[in-house]
Amino acid sequence: MKEHIFSTLSDSRDYLHRFMSDADNVEAIARAASVMIATLHGGKTIYSCGNGGSMSDAMHFAEELTGRYRQNRRGLSAAAISDAGHISCVANDFGYEYIFSRYLEARACPGDCLLAISTSGSSRNVIKAAEFARENGVSVVSLTGMPRSALGALATVDISAGQSRFADRVQEVHIKIIHILIELIEREFCPENY
Repeated sequence: MKEHIFSTLSDSRDYLHRFMSDADNVEAIARAASVMIATLHGGKTIYSCGNGGSMSDAMHFAEELTGRYRQNRRGLSAAAISDAGHISCVANDFGYEYIFSRYLEARACPGDCLLAISTSGSSRNVIKAAEFARENGVSVVSLTGMPRSALGALATVDISAGQSRFADRVQEVHIKIIHILIELIEREFCPENY
């Protein structure tokens, strides 16, 4: 059992090391943070979406901005597309692939930003949200696992964790990226906390 634990931790470490060793990945995170910071400086909102574990990450991102991350500060405008009533209504009446784009249609404005998360980069409902965003003046930051994915091609900034045999490795890097983005946003708006 302990050998398996060590092997799993080593695999996770190696995957993260490959990601952070690519200077393009670090640059993409910096560009994504700049897009999000500009959104908030413009008085706009960052929306986030994803399926399954990626929805949990989308919710985590939004609540850290509206609530707090490391220290107290004012709330920042963010919302995860995760309302069960909305999702079940739209899935039933229009189809599951519209659950995120329909929400953006109802709420998003030009100048807003969408954090679109998909480990495969091919989740149809996340892609539809990104398509709607691009067509309506909403910037898109995508977190994907597959380089050159369909979702990544629609993004203002795509951050690809890199191909992996299993989605959990991709998700581990995604949550690290999310925490870095939140910290960079906080450093811009509340430098006194750092």
